[in-house]
Amino acid sequence: MAHVVIVGAGQAGAACAAKLRALGFAGEVTLIGEEPAPPYQRPPLSKGYLLGEMEEERLWLRSADFYADHGITLRLGAKVEAVDTAARVVTVGGEAVAYDDLVLTTGSVPRRLPAAIGGDLGGVYTVRTLADVDAMRPEFAPGRRLVIVGGGYIGLEAAAVGAKLGLDVTVLEMAPRILQRVAAPETSNHFRTLHSAHGVKILESTGLERLLGDGRVSGVRLSDGRELAADFVIAGVGIVPGTALAEAAGIVIDNGIATDAMGRTSAPHVWAAGDCASFPWKGGRLRLESVGNAIDQAEVVAENILGGSVAYDAKPWFWSDQYDCKLQIAGLNTGFDRIVTRAGAEGAVSFWYYRGPDLLAVDAMNDSRAYMVGKRLIEMGKSPDAAVVADPATELKALLKA
Repeated sequence: MAHVVIVGAGQAGAACAAKLRALGFAGEVTLIGEEPAPPYQRPPLSKGYLLGEMEEERLWLRSADFYADHGITLRLGAKVEAVDTAARVVTVGGEAVAYDDLVLTTGSVPRRLPAAIGGDLGGVYTVRTLADVDAMRPEFAPGRRLVIVGGGYIGLEAAAVGAKLGLDVTVLEMAPRILQRVAAPETSNHFRTLHSAHGVKILESTGLERLLGDGRVSGVRLSDGRELAADFVIAGVGIVPGTALAEAAGIVIDNGIATDAMGRTSAPHVWAAGDCASFPWKGGRLRLESVGNAIDQAEVVAENILGGSVAYDAKPWFWSDQYDCKLQIAGLNTGFDRIVTRAGAEGAVSFWYYRGPDLLAVDAMNDSRAYMVGKRLIEMGKSPDAAVVADPATELKALLKA
């Protein structure tokens, strides 16, 4: 009986296992995860779960009995030490587990602040796993001083939680503006204003020289020599693809585990999907860090394991919740040369990214209609005239029929 082993029990791994069963695969499916919890959603960790508005069970992607009911062997708290692609074996806790097909959904790992500047002090956290958030939740008490290193989405979401819970929050961003790597100045300005209105101090063009403290963090020294007191620190300085296992097995790495359009890696019968995988995209390679990508790519891999020949067609979309603002992003803004602003009702706004006449992406703040229309337009390959988009008299849905 054929055996598919999936390494990484996150969104992609769970989606691949479920899709195999949905497509009628009758062989063995083993889903292996390093964490003790069953597969769960990560986005709410820095939002509802950290705020105490969600119980752990609400994070779970499937009910506790789903895996047994569908004949999926779930091995939790188990670390895969090695992959032997020639023998088609993975080593888990010293045990050799044979596979017919192997799917690597090893996700990503957070960058940590270097130990040389105090990153190993107590009270310094990252936001990636359930255990990370469980460890830091007791720190979120009113009046405490939180310093967040990094003004990306994770850092800003944590800042919003801190502000809502009554903490004194400071965000450090080494770049000239928050969200510089991922968004236009207009989006950065929108969120800087939003956070400032909630009392968050944002220090841009400000690096971290080192963390201060003896055993536990007590403050930070900035690149300009200033020192700030801190009761705890969150590092939101990005993530890197989880490629260590694949690299040790001799699988080709190129900004993640390199796959072809079908999800195959350089090793026979080994596939990859999710945050850890890079795939062909418009003449280059792309790696996406998003829930939608993890699910869609993993389901394509499941189809192809079963004999399909489906090329993965990425449809990038993302979101972030901060205070009462829902940001929804459609498309990829790489290479944009101008921004079109469209005002919505009751303070909603959207920013439309163009390169020449071509629409690339849309950032929509509390404007779900702009997001949905923008997403459809991008997927259809349509680029409405920028002046028409900016005109508040334009009915957005009409753009889909133009």
